[in-house]
Amino acid sequence: MITIATAHADSTAAASAFFARWADMDTWPEWNLDTEWVRRDGPFVEGCTGVLKPRGGPKVKFVVERLIPDREFVDVSLLLGARLRFDHVVTSRPDGGCTIDVTVTMSGPLRWLWARILGKGFRASAQPDLDRLVNAAESPA
Repeated sequence: MITIATAHADSTAAASAFFARWADMDTWPEWNLDTEWVRRDGPFVEGCTGVLKPRGGPKVKFVVERLIPDREFVDVSLLLGARLRFDHVVTSRPDGGCTIDVTVTMSGPLRWLWARILGKGFRASAQPDLDRLVNAAESPA
């Protein structure tokens, strides 16, 4: 497994605000500028699948591999010969806010190729995307 990018943020918003944003996949392009659109097949639960369209790239199938409400969300994009994994871990704080950590990894026999193709873009966008998500989560609905 190769770690491609990481991001960290502190927020005054509750953990539930982030899970509400992640569940509302139609709005992902508002804070994730690399994403053109996302379509989910069914409710936002562990095991659900869907398709997303990166800007300038082909459609990609994904699966929600792990979902612990208000704590952890893992989605995996299925690439030819590789799995692109996004781990989102949210830790609630006593003051009602939270911290968010995102780790982007790649596994599979062609991980080295995909890491070379996608790595620079993810390293450049992971923190700004998370910062925009924090702004969205902290904004009134």
